[in-house]
Formats: sequence, C-alpha cells, structure tokens
Amino acid sequence: VIGRKNWLFSGCPQGATASAGFYSLVQNAKVSGKDPYAFLRDLFKSWEKKPRSLSWTDLPQF
Repeated sequence: VIGRKNWLFSGCPQGATASAGFYSLVQNAKVSGKDPYAFLRDLFKSWEKKPRSLSWTDLPQF
C-alpha cells in the first residue's frame, strides 16, 4: 500500500491489512461515483447498530 505522502511500508502486518481494507473502501466509493466521506460516515453509523461480527455482506450497497 502506498500512502498519500508516498510511504510504502506499514509497521506491522495487521496495519497493512487495515490500510488495504480502508483504501479499498475509499476507492470503491470513488469508482461508484459516491462521495468517499459520506460513504464512510454512513458505513460507520450503520456499524453502531450492528454487532461486532460483520461480514462483507453487511456493507452498504453501491
């Protein structure tokens, strides 16, 4: 994962996984023509109402 300021590495494998997941969500929102900020805001608000164990099927539909 290459970050906004051109960094290349993460401090640990879990951090790399988290970064990749976050960037995937942002890029998918952009490709779908959605505002990434609004998409993530709605996603995190919907997670407040759900249990901690979520799957990809729980994500908002594009």
